[in-house]
Amino acid sequence: MLDVRRVRTDFDSVLAALERRHDPSLPAQLERVRDLDARLRELVGERDELRSRVKELSKQVGTLHRDGRTSEAEALQDESRRLGEREHQLDAEADAVGQELRGLLLRIPNVPADDAPDGRSDEDNVVVRVEGFDPNGYAEHQRVPHWDVGAQLGILDLERAVKISGAMFTMFRRQGATLARALCQLALDRNADAFEEVRPPSLVSSSTLTATGQLPKFADDAYHVERDDLWCIPTAEVPLTSIAKDEILAEEDLPMRLMAYTPCFRREAGSAGRDTRGLLRVHEFDKVEILAYTTPEQAPAMLEELLARAEGTIAALGLAYRVLDICTGDLGQSHHRSFDLEVYAPGVDRWLEVSSVSWFSDYQARRANIRYRPTGERRIEMVHTLNGSALAVPRVWAALVETYRQPDGSVVLPDVLAPYLRGGTVIEAR
Repeated sequence: MLDVRRVRTDFDSVLAALERRHDPSLPAQLERVRDLDARLRELVGERDELRSRVKELSKQVGTLHRDGRTSEAEALQDESRRLGEREHQLDAEADAVGQELRGLLLRIPNVPADDAPDGRSDEDNVVVRVEGFDPNGYAEHQRVPHWDVGAQLGILDLERAVKISGAMFTMFRRQGATLARALCQLALDRNADAFEEVRPPSLVSSSTLTATGQLPKFADDAYHVERDDLWCIPTAEVPLTSIAKDEILAEEDLPMRLMAYTPCFRREAGSAGRDTRGLLRVHEFDKVEILAYTTPEQAPAMLEELLARAEGTIAALGLAYRVLDICTGDLGQSHHRSFDLEVYAPGVDRWLEVSSVSWFSDYQARRANIRYRPTGERRIEMVHTLNGSALAVPRVWAALVETYRQPDGSVVLPDVLAPYLRGGTVIEAR
């Protein structure tokens, strides 16, 4: 969340930055934050003064009793009780104002980076580069959607997945399941040179989900196990971000790089009726996430590294792809700067987002209270967090089987996957 001290001392610049998001509700929310912060400081100041006065009176009452001046002591006790009642009232009011302030700060998005392109929606995202794409380079046999290819080859069983779990759930079979697993192992192996592998829990607490910005704003898109107040993770970003929650790291340990394979769960409550066929939008999928804690100075270079790693894996698979620079009006709530990777899937004739690589500045770290101590100094600072999808299975899987479909209906997968496919890169109908 935003640093309320920055709102207090540099209101105009924070407002100007948030206005770049083109959300007309944000100026009023930010003004409310400023008003609540001022009121909270007034209440806390008055409460603390009364608390100090009550302590002083208590000492005086004890002295008066020891001196036998009972009537004077009782008078001061009456005053102390009145002041104590007022102190409790102020404390309760301060608590209410503080809760409202925190609730508002949890909903206000991060400020965009200065170099994030201006724009109002995804239509204003900037195409940075396009690699390997020739719109006239795809044959008719590659123009078959992946759900038909999967059914013909017996490697994607959507009908039985729906029977088992309902709409927007999927089931890979035979070499389709092997391919899904292979993609995850490929992504892990390509990043194992610098990233510590972690296998975090797939269920997390409300505070953990709040730390990354999913709560409270996006509760409807998450699966909640109400009996235990646990949430199914929408991405490994959630548990990885909170590994250092409430900790103070040493600057010499930064950047800290982590990666994880996990299943991911999303209700997709706001996408009813859109992209529900095949693998384009599903409730459960597998993904490898890469994440880093950095100092503010290390963050820009880390953003470039994460993007290069995600891009490199897609390039190694031989898929046509493009890189988008996300505009201010399309940034996620927690995002300070963000790039998307999209692959071209000829069977559905669409660009499909397969990775989002993002820098969150100290927005998430402030929620999770993740700090570091600069070398040789006593002060502590907030870390910066960054993350990216090293590889998300469903849409990459879809683009692969469409792109590499052969005239006879088989699929010949790229050699980079051979070590993970038990030696066979050809998928034929059975």
